Amino acid sequence: MTSEVRIADRSEGLPPVRRVVVPAVSFAQHPGLVESLLERYPDAKINVEGEVYYRSEEETIAYLSGYEAAIVSFERINEHVLSELPELRVISKLGVGLDQIDPLAMRRHGVRLGWTPGVNKRAVAELTLGLAITALRHVVPCNLKIRAGERLLTSLGRQLTGRTVGVHGVGEIGQEFIRILQPFGCRILGCDTKDRSDFYARYNVERVEPEELYARSEVLSIHLSHNAHTQYLYGLDTLRKLRPDCVLINTARGGIIDEKALYKALTEGWIASAALDVFEEEPSTDDELLRLPNLVATPHMGASSVEARWEMGITAIKGLTDNFIPVPGKYPFEFC
Repeated sequence: MTSEVRIADRSEGLPPVRRVVVPAVSFAQHPGLVESLLERYPDAKINVEGEVYYRSEEETIAYLSGYEAAIVSFERINEHVLSELPELRVISKLGVGLDQIDPLAMRRHGVRLGWTPGVNKRAVAELTLGLAITALRHVVPCNLKIRAGERLLTSLGRQLTGRTVGVHGVGEIGQEFIRILQPFGCRILGCDTKDRSDFYARYNVERVEPEELYARSEVLSIHLSHNAHTQYLYGLDTLRKLRPDCVLINTARGGIIDEKALYKALTEGWIASAALDVFEEEPSTDDELLRLPNLVATPHMGASSVEARWEMGITAIKGLTDNFIPVPGKYPFEFC
């Protein structure tokens, strides 16, 4: 959907923002970011208590009330939230995921968005690589057995080298994953709605449609944004199309994989294993799924490296002054 709604920019004709608030709990995990923000905005309110303010919209509204600009992570920014925060002029994103931000509501209220693509791509790509090797070599079940007192002598797994790796979504993170796969000599399949032909040619990627991606991938890594088009894209029908030796990886967003369908696929042997860094509900409470021996689970930590957190935070601070009013239907909200 593309909107032509044009509402006056809340920042138009006003001095730079001064009252800054940071509900994002992960911002203060890097003390250098707190220092950097306070140097620029000495009166900033920063969440150093570790409380999470995106559990409800009302909590977010209460925390942001009275401030002109906010650095957010997973806080929901929508019509209801913005209508209750008339002084808010700028939302700056800590990270890259925009699935909790309603661009139409921001445009309607004239609220600007600070956002920089790709700031955490290396960290997420490295975790994806680690999850692929971990799943292929059965690291988690072996570790659990050894810790439980079993005296294992060995375990036969598969190497990543030479495998056919499918990448579903070849944006910033998908491309970075493909770059770090180069030394492994994999056959790489790329599936994306955009024309990535120049990138494919440079990195020897074979462009495929979804059906071929599902049928051929021994490792299938999801790097899609979460929206109405990708909600439960990997449900029962898609999971049945994957190879029985497939390792399915999701370091993108929860909700792209139907977790109930995934449980069935893992327990009935439709696929070999899965590795998830993201879940529909976070933290996940689905213990039946989490305890499966052929599931590797991590707590949405793809961007949780010291280096990535610093880059995310610095660009979020920059976004308080370098920003734009979103346009639904145009990058980076093409599917809204």
